[in-house]
Amino acid sequence: MSESPAYNMRFIWTTTLVSAMGGLLFGYDWVVIGGAKPFYEKFFGLTTPPEIGWAMSSALVGCLVGSLVSGGLSDRFGRKKLLILAAFLFTVTGVLTALAQSFTFFVANRLLGGVAIGLASNLSPMYIAEISPAATRGKFVSVNQLTIVIGILAAQLVNWLIAEPVPLEATAADILASWNGQVGWRWMFGAEAVPAFAFFLLMFLVPESPRWLVKNGRAAAAEKVLARVGGAGFAGEALADIRATLAAGEIGRVRFRDLLEPGLKKILFVGVILAVYQQWCGINVIFYYAQEIFTAAGYGVSDVLFNIVVTGAVNLVFTLVAIRLVDRLGRKPLMLAGSAGLAVAFGLIGASYAAGSRGLHILVLVVVAMALYALSLAPVTWVILSEIFPNRIRGAAMSVSTFSLWSACFILTYTFPLLNQGLGPAGTFWIYAGISVFGFVFIKSKVRETKGKTLEEIERELAGR
Repeated sequence: MSESPAYNMRFIWTTTLVSAMGGLLFGYDWVVIGGAKPFYEKFFGLTTPPEIGWAMSSALVGCLVGSLVSGGLSDRFGRKKLLILAAFLFTVTGVLTALAQSFTFFVANRLLGGVAIGLASNLSPMYIAEISPAATRGKFVSVNQLTIVIGILAAQLVNWLIAEPVPLEATAADILASWNGQVGWRWMFGAEAVPAFAFFLLMFLVPESPRWLVKNGRAAAAEKVLARVGGAGFAGEALADIRATLAAGEIGRVRFRDLLEPGLKKILFVGVILAVYQQWCGINVIFYYAQEIFTAAGYGVSDVLFNIVVTGAVNLVFTLVAIRLVDRLGRKPLMLAGSAGLAVAFGLIGASYAAGSRGLHILVLVVVAMALYALSLAPVTWVILSEIFPNRIRGAAMSVSTFSLWSACFILTYTFPLLNQGLGPAGTFWIYAGISVFGFVFIKSKVRETKGKTLEEIERELAGR
């Protein structure tokens, strides 16, 4: 840009916060099951590791479907319409999961809710990246991670506040017969419908992505949106830059095979590995399997729910720190620091379990790991994924990366009970420590810094244009 435009921060913030509600619901729906786990398992009589793993990971199968179709559909119909669909699915499945009387019906609605997570996890950060100025894009895309974290913390608080205290000596039959086992877990899931319906209504008020509008031959509409972002001068220059990255004849076309072009294949490889690594580093088992992790450390059910809230609060605080740092320090330094720290923290957690050491220090190590993740891999992975793909194929490329992320999350979630049973918590956390070491090496050698550059500048740099 020839000179710094006067950005309409009120418009950018409003649009960002509305679209980022997809992240809030993603976080809530993703984590609420962890707090409800001790109660719905008793209600449905789940006892074996495959049953427990399927209940926890079934939503992730829906995520795979949602993330896979989101790219092509959003490139065809727009980011806005698909986010409205996600909001509708969040609303309906929140209510229906709460009403489930059979395990089959419960899983069916978890699957459908997972579709909404897959759509929102792909589209919310991509939409925000496509409407944000280059100088502050990292901050605004990180707001989506902030709302994910708020959604996670909201789910943890709702679970803790709804659940009645559970005595340490309570048996499975006692929990099943309690208010928690019959009604409480239903309110945990049903509470999601309130913010989901608000998201559904508010999404009708935000504009379509200007880059999608240009790609689909609606340059005049795109120029109006860009003018609201930074004025007429900014809109004219941004529009010309966007058009320059769309070759003749590519308007409106969505071809997944284009991702296999030599230049694009390298970028997609980086995106897929980062997406998989964000999950396989292991932190998300704390969200899903906090009961097993903290019980093995000597905590009761009520203490586990409180510990989950503590980790959620730390997650929120350090996500706020990350938002302040991502456009200052850059993406790569934060990712490297987080990877190194997680390798050490998970190694120490594994060593504590191996030595038979229990108690407060396990909670402290888990909190440290959560802080490192919130400061680095959690928000910055989404920032990088929303930045590195070319305009003409961003929807499809994000879809593949997000599909890879949720595939990795499904494998992680489904295998934790099996690993925990076969290797014990020590061996399991040592595996995650090793993966974090691999992530550090990969980021150092393959990931390039993108802070302060327009999406079009990043495209030309990475694709060799």
